[in-house]
Order: sequence, then C-alpha cells, then structure tokens
Amino acid sequence: MKLFQTFICCTLPLTVSFMNPSTATAGKANRLIREQSPYLLQHAHNPVDWFPWGDEAFAKAKMEGKLIFLSIGYSTCHWFHVMENESFENDEVAALLQQDYIAIKVDREERPDIDQFYMQVAMELNGSGGWPLTIVMTPDKTPVFAGTYFAKERRFNRPGLMDLLPQIVEVWQKDPDGLRKSGKAVLSNLQQRHAGSAQSATLSISQLEQAENILRQNFDRQLGGFGEAPKFPSPHNLSFLLQRYYRTGDFALLGMVEKTLQAMRSGGIYDQIGFGFHRYSTDAEWLVPHFEKMLYDQAGLARVYLEAFQITGKDKYKTTSQEIFAYVLGQMQDPAGGFYSAEDADSNGVEGEFYVWQKQELIDVLGAKRGEQFAQIFNTLPTGNFSAHIPGEPPGTNILHRKKSLAAWAETLNLPLAKLQHQLEEDRFRLFEFRKQRIHPFRDDKVITAWNGQMISALALGARSLGDPKLLEEAEQATRFILSQMLTEEGQLLRRWRNGNAAINAFASDYAYMARGLLDLYQSSLKPRYLQQALNLAEQLAVHFTDQQGQLVETAADSELPLRISELYDGALPSAGSITIEIYARLYLLTGDKLWSKQAESLLSASAAQINRYPAGYTQFLLGASLLLEPTRELVIVGSNGSPDTNALLVDVQQKFMPDTTLLLRPTGDSELLDKLVPFVSQMATVGDQATAYLCQNFACQRPQTKPEELENLLKQKTEK
Repeated sequence: MKLFQTFICCTLPLTVSFMNPSTATAGKANRLIREQSPYLLQHAHNPVDWFPWGDEAFAKAKMEGKLIFLSIGYSTCHWFHVMENESFENDEVAALLQQDYIAIKVDREERPDIDQFYMQVAMELNGSGGWPLTIVMTPDKTPVFAGTYFAKERRFNRPGLMDLLPQIVEVWQKDPDGLRKSGKAVLSNLQQRHAGSAQSATLSISQLEQAENILRQNFDRQLGGFGEAPKFPSPHNLSFLLQRYYRTGDFALLGMVEKTLQAMRSGGIYDQIGFGFHRYSTDAEWLVPHFEKMLYDQAGLARVYLEAFQITGKDKYKTTSQEIFAYVLGQMQDPAGGFYSAEDADSNGVEGEFYVWQKQELIDVLGAKRGEQFAQIFNTLPTGNFSAHIPGEPPGTNILHRKKSLAAWAETLNLPLAKLQHQLEEDRFRLFEFRKQRIHPFRDDKVITAWNGQMISALALGARSLGDPKLLEEAEQATRFILSQMLTEEGQLLRRWRNGNAAINAFASDYAYMARGLLDLYQSSLKPRYLQQALNLAEQLAVHFTDQQGQLVETAADSELPLRISELYDGALPSAGSITIEIYARLYLLTGDKLWSKQAESLLSASAAQINRYPAGYTQFLLGASLLLEPTRELVIVGSNGSPDTNALLVDVQQKFMPDTTLLLRPTGDSELLDKLVPFVSQMATVGDQATAYLCQNFACQRPQTKPEELENLLKQKTEK
C-alpha cells in the first residue's frame, strides 16, 4: 500500500490567530524542555510526548515496535505555529501519537542534515515538499510516509492527523515487512539517483550562458524578479547576473538586476520602518510578504546591494546595504558578537501585525501635515492597500511601500530632494519608536555557524567597498566569537550556540560558509591569519565531506542517517557545494597550490551532469566555476600594511567590483606567514622603497607599478586567456 502524500505550504491570511507558542506555559513539560533550540522549546509544553532526535527515542521505538512520527520545522515560520495550535496542542492528537508512535521534533536549522535527507525523501515520493515536514519512519530510520502540514481533522480535501495516524499504524501492524520494503525501495532510488548525478561530465562557459538566458526568459520586466508569485529575493541569481554583466558588458543584465533591487527596496517585502528584508513576497508585486526575517537573507541581500553600488556608484544601493547592516547590528547581534538566526513572522498571534499600519496611526504620530505626506508617499489608504491580495482582510490595514522614487516625489511636492529625505528619515524614526510599543515578533536567538559566516562575508565586503572600518570591526568580532566559542580544541566547528552552550558537530555548509567568510575577511583586512584559518576549514571540507564520487555531502562519514547524499541546487540558500567550489577556486588562485585546483576540478566534474540539466538552478555554483572557466588575475601588493603609499594602491582596488581579481598583501618586514602560505610571492619586493603592485595572470606578472593611476589603468583592461 502506498501511503505517501504531500501538501505544499502556503501563506494564510494575516487575520488567522492563535496562541503565541513562545509564551505558552500550560501543561506539563516534555523532554524538549532540556533543549536549547527555541523551536524545540516552543513545543516543550505540548501534550505530545516529544523526544529530541537521539538514541533514546530510537531505542524506545525499537523496544516497543512502534513507528516514529518525525516533525521537522523552525521557530519563525507562521505555518509551524498553526500546526502546533491545531494539532500538537490537541489532547486527542497527542493521545494517538502516545499510543502508537514515538514522536520526535527536529529544528531544521540545527540539523540541516536530517532536514535535507528527509526532504529529498519527500521529493522522491511526491515530487514536492515543504515545511512543516512530516515523516513517519521505522525505528531504523527508513521512511514510510512523507507529508507537510496537517490539521487535526480533514480539511480542504486534505486528510487530518486523526485520519492518517490510525491508517498508517494499521498498515504497519498488518504488513510491517511490506511497509519496510516500500521504504527501502525509496532509499535505493535515492542512492541510485545520487550516484547517477555524479556521472563524469564537463562544464563550460556555455552553461553560464544558458543560465543567463533562462533568467532573461523568466525575468518580470514590469515588476522585477523572476517568474510569478511567490517571488523570492534569490540574491545569488542577481550576483550571477552582475558578474555576467561584468564579463560581457551587456547592459540588459545590469538592468534586470537594478529593476529587481529597486522594486524590492520600495516594496512591502522591505521593512520601511525598521529596515531589513522579509522572507519572500506572496504576490508578484513585492507587496505582501511572508513576514519572517532570516539572517541569511540579510547577508545575501546586503552583499548584492553592495555589488550593485560597486558597479554603478548609485547611493541608493549603498544606503540600502547600510540599512540592512543597521538592522542586523541593532536587532540581531548577541552581546558576545555572534548573530541570531531569525525573527518570527507573527506577533500577538497574527502574522505581520507588528509591521502593518492604519493611516490614522501615521497621522496621530506624525501630525496631520507630515502624516498625510508620509501616507501619500507610502501608499497608505484609509481602506487599506492590500485587501485585494488577501481576501477577507479587514479594511484599513496597510503595508508601507512606494510606487514612485523619492526624486519623483520631491518634484511632485515641490521640495528639494535632500529636504524630503531628511523629513522622511525624521518621520521613520518617530514611527520606529512608536512601533517599539507593540508586541514584538519572537526572535530565534540561536547562533548558526553557516549563517554567521555569510554575515561575516557581507560585513567584510561592506567594509572594503564602503571604506567603513566599523563594519570590519564587526566582522572580526563575529569571527573571534565563532572561532573561540564554536571551534573545538581539535579544530572542528560546531553548528549551534545559544546561552553559552555550543553543540552539534558542524556540517559541510558550516565549514563552507565560514571558510568563505574568512576569505572575504582576508580580502578586506589583508591579515594572513584569516587566510590560514580558511585553509584549515577547507582542508576539513575536502577530507570529511567529500564522497567517493567526488561530490560534496552535508554530513561527515560518521553520519547517523541511512544515506549520505548531496544537495547541490541553489534554493533560498546556496548549497554547500556551490560555496565550496568558490572556496577551492579562490584558494588555488590565492596560493597557487595545485591541490586546490584538483579539488575544484574534481567537484566540478562530479557536479557537471546535474548542473547541465538546468544551469539556472545552480547560479551560485556557476559563480565559483567561472573562476576556473574564465580568465582571472591576481594582484599582489608589497608594502607596509597601513602606510599611506600602500593604502593609495589598495583603496581603489578594494572598492571596485572585480570578481575576476584576487588580492594579496605581502607586508614588508612581516611576511613570514604569507610567504609560507603563498610561496610564489616570496621573491616580490618593493621598488625604490615604495609600495609596489604586481598584477599577475596565470602566475606570470606584469611590470611592477608604484603609482596608483598606473595600476588603475592596468586594472581597467579586461582579463584575457
């Protein structure tokens, strides 16, 4: 009997309300009360007898001959709270689970390995997946059912848990061997597909061109972004197009990025009062967001806005990146230096309530004249501005967004642009202070290594592209936190830190994103120890997270899951493999060590067959691969770190968008560590006691330069094969 079924999660109307799980205290605590994950703690007072993932749960299931009910989620998503309220807070559902199952809760952000594996199970069985992810499996972790959201009772032609749980148990009791056989077949199919995806193939520039053309075809020329609703920011797609513009000079590619960046910044997906981006837009217009805020979205989007500023010099992109950093540093940073994971979509039991406005509120806070002006600019209506998108939404609710540029509004209002900007910033701050009085969304305050690595990368890029030493200090502080609090004495990373407790062996994504953060931090600070630390993490990636086919897998060899499989696709978050190919390529270009070119080529070959089927699904991987497929160059500056002549050579280099160029500084008088890491620079010296630049391609260098203007002229020339 085939029991597998799935449902796609979607966004409910903002009027759906329920008890806030972060404040739930009724009921006897279950085992989750001893956990650190905020998501697990939200379920610690459910009547369901939850276990955390671990030996205790599986041993009990085996001893009692019970199936395992596995629920995978995360703390800040609206639908997880709905399912808890409807199902896991219900005594009847709890009784069924207690009678026939061992119930396990997993935080997908703590355990991406479990989530990734069982999500692939769901995709294999149903062709789609989503969260909450619901799995039923045998005590040996063999899946026999996969689904997503389930209410207590049947609804909208979807079965409820009160229907499903007894049905699955009945099959288990009548034909356990048949159910096991069905599950084993799924695992066998996954294994064969994984092996097949690693068939040796080649990747070339043509795949970059194909991805570019697919994005062109899917581009929404009227509203920006790609495809239809829902629309995700997908910053790696935008970075890919910026790099293709840099390589080809095709202004249409730049136009696609600029249209999207401007539409998102003006839309409801952006928090116009407190800054930062919401998760995604439920409509095509970027108006009605899913209101959670994720650290990784802030990092990826800050990065692409910075890249757009580097290319265009337009202050609006610079300002947006600065606003994102202001939000993260003000709201998402632990006093110890690490960055929190996310903020919830809900507050006071309602999705988005914290962020929406009545027009009268604006007038009450800002006064009649300024309130009317603010309401006009941000499309705030007495009747509300998004009820057409959310049927049944009460009138009068508004999501702040702009449809015209501030320059156009300045002309309409007959005000100097600078004066209008000053007024709006005053108004925004007053509304921000007023909004503090509302019930705040729940904040998931665990620190995830991978996502902190992303934010370190963004801050490091901000430091050098904006010339902002404060951002460099923040990046270095976060790095010290990770390497002091989340690195074992044996040099192995841990995944999660919360309340002084670091735990869970890190996964490939943690090593990859942190290694890239260290490389970006080296490019900004030019301190060789960061390059050394990046090398250390990359070595562990190569040794512990590469399978026999050469693919990068999320789990190390001691994984407790039935299979070690890879996920290369670049979804909301670029895959670990996509970041790793960039790391290997950059390390080869920086150090000249052929070990890294071999690692990169091996990963490239093992991944090519999968990428060739749909290149646009792997834009982050293609960004890294381009460093191997297209011309690159290395710039080595020899001089005293921090001296005026060295800085004169560095400033223009660090602020420009040059993804084909890696930068090394050989500090005079203190080059021992760099010479050890990068032997090919050891013979490079200053000319006439002046800081000197060597621009190299294929490790052959041009005539050394000491004058910034001459170096600038060289850098303007395109790299050649």
